[in-house]
Amino acid sequence: MSTQTSGGSALDRFFKISERGSTIGQEVRGGLVTFLTMAYIVVLNPLILGFAADSEGQFLAGGTTPGAGIPAIAAATALVAGLLTILMGTAANFPLALATGLGLNVFVATTIAKQSTWADAMGLVVLEGIVILILVLTGFRKAVFHAVPQQLKVAISVGIGLFIALVGFVDSGFVTRVPDAAMTTVPVQLGANNHLSGWPVLVFAVGLLLMIALWVRKVRGAILIGIALTTVLAVIVEAVGDLGKASEKAGGWALSVPSLSGNPFGMPDLDTLGEFNLFGAFDSVEGGVLAALLLVFSLLLADFFDTMGTMTAIGAEAGLNDEEGVPPNAQRILVVDSVAAIAGGAAGVSSNTSYIESASGVGEGARTGLASVVTGLLFLVAMFATPLVGAIPSEAAVPALVLVGFLMMQQVTEIDWRDVEIAIPAFLTLVLMPFAYSISVGIGAGFVSFVLIKLVVGKVREVHPLMWLVAALFVVYFAYTPISGWVN
Repeated sequence: MSTQTSGGSALDRFFKISERGSTIGQEVRGGLVTFLTMAYIVVLNPLILGFAADSEGQFLAGGTTPGAGIPAIAAATALVAGLLTILMGTAANFPLALATGLGLNVFVATTIAKQSTWADAMGLVVLEGIVILILVLTGFRKAVFHAVPQQLKVAISVGIGLFIALVGFVDSGFVTRVPDAAMTTVPVQLGANNHLSGWPVLVFAVGLLLMIALWVRKVRGAILIGIALTTVLAVIVEAVGDLGKASEKAGGWALSVPSLSGNPFGMPDLDTLGEFNLFGAFDSVEGGVLAALLLVFSLLLADFFDTMGTMTAIGAEAGLNDEEGVPPNAQRILVVDSVAAIAGGAAGVSSNTSYIESASGVGEGARTGLASVVTGLLFLVAMFATPLVGAIPSEAAVPALVLVGFLMMQQVTEIDWRDVEIAIPAFLTLVLMPFAYSISVGIGAGFVSFVLIKLVVGKVREVHPLMWLVAALFVVYFAYTPISGWVN
């Protein structure tokens, strides 16, 4: 056990650094590496949220102008990630960092906000966090965790990965929808007319290949480095070709035009803070209270199981779990994670959750919450560099979505595809998320089919009562329109 750096200092005693076989140097390096591997979220989250219009045609913190709110979203993303990661380090003493959850933010942007306003959507995120916190404090979260079959939980995660990858391909223009006027049964195609067209799409392709190369070479910060280098390429391409926006010129950039004009640093814009309406979605979402509750449940489910799996995996890699596979201060970890979901919604940047990228810091030697404090402080510093985000085109950032989708896809081997009783619900879950372009549809299809199959084969006792309840709610959700039409 190495104690040469930490000694018997108050810092060592508070974080139990030497007790866990670490040093202050290891913790600082681990915290830095974790930041490098997940700092891309400060770039990616604004691009996901900043260009999605709500049901009233408003863009988050940007009024009617797409992308105008990107600096504010980036600053708030860094702020919440910094504060909650520091809280994780000091309250739970665990090397786990938090930030806006990928997949969750896509769900908020592409599903919830489309049916309501941004304030209403963030209100549902806050409600989801409150529900999770109550479940943690009452011990009910453990019961719900055991209600859903493990392999169905895996399918949800894999499905979200496929959904994220599809969003990346579509946002880059690598995959496009075939126009209705084309009179073809093919719904999507490669680029335009089955060919990659325009330099921005080529920049995306180069960025994706670069990111893959860095990742397989195990370069720390591969995603962030990939985004940075691809952005440089995009700036050069724009300077030479003067492509402009796709809305103004054919073959232009889909969202923001890469440019390095102006001061890249400045005081953070925090206009998104407090922009949430707790119960607004219950009136604005089509389907009313039931539809809104199902959206909350979909958020909760996606957030719920990720954290349990993430903290267990990080604890195992750090050698901190007990004989039952439970990490130290598990209850505190779950409480902080629940508070992070609430904070993300209240700050207008979507639910914050634990990041599996924290494993990179553990691989560098992190064993305590001091590493999380270092990561959190770096996020706070990043708040003052958010003007740089405006120079990053989506074509340079969305390759990260494809790579993250691959990482989530790796879990698919945990599903027993020979057991049709779980394989069919898992299949429907993971394919309907991208095919229906809806995370909640995939989750609902998996739940309903699982309960139905168990009923048909006479294994009703294997279905937890909570699964019956949730499946019934999803049946009503799917059939809401025909039922309401019939009643009227």
